[in-house]
Amino acid sequence: MNPFEMLKNLNQIKAQAQKFKEELKEIKAEGSSGGGIVKVEINGEFQLLKVSLDPVAVDPRDIKMLEDLIVAAHNDAMDKIKTAIQEKTSSMTGGMDLSDFMGN
Repeated sequence: MNPFEMLKNLNQIKAQAQKFKEELKEIKAEGSSGGGIVKVEINGEFQLLKVSLDPVAVDPRDIKMLEDLIVAAHNDAMDKIKTAIQEKTSSMTGGMDLSDFMGN
């Protein structure tokens, strides 16, 4: 292959990767637990953006339950965001499975 053609392809790949990195910030997923009494929102960079608690979830006598619900909601959101990222990347990678790189 022509070295100049390879360089051109490399520049295109770098541009696509940078665009994808920016798009990750825009991908969002909400996870919930306890029938929706705890909700969390994360983005494609796996940053926690928001936690919403129904007042019934806040029982000072049962902090452990609330902690478990927050963890479960976060895990639900992580599963959803990983799926969204896999769907987005499948077109870029020609259907190649990247799950090993995403902690699946």
